[in-house]
Amino acid sequence: MNIVLFAMLGIFIFMMFRRNKKTKEQQAQLQSQFAPGVEVMTTFGLFGRIVSMDEAENKVVLELSPGNLATVHRQAVTKIVEPPVVAGDEPAVVPNDASSLTASDAGTPAPTAETPDETLKRLNDEGKKDN
Repeated sequence: MNIVLFAMLGIFIFMMFRRNKKTKEQQAQLQSQFAPGVEVMTTFGLFGRIVSMDEAENKVVLELSPGNLATVHRQAVTKIVEPPVVAGDEPAVVPNDASSLTASDAGTPAPTAETPDETLKRLNDEGKKDN
């Protein structure tokens, strides 16, 4: 019985070290892909484009939007964001006339525009119905 317990403990420790090693390898591979111009996401959900990197101080400057820069620690950048792939198999259906803009039933009348006074009156009347 003791042998089985020691064997299970040994397997548990082996699996723990193996998982840590794989995690470190994946992090090192990700860190090697960082370069200026790459879209990334930080651990706290901030998206941006890498502008510059300081290897000595482990700092990365991200451009969040044009003109807005943020400096974060290099380890805070955890994911490279790749643009979504558009399926090329299905062609986009674009109608050649304005038929898709009209109501599908020809028998339904088109909605009429109401004046601002009518809108205000309608909204006030709806509030009275609730009470």
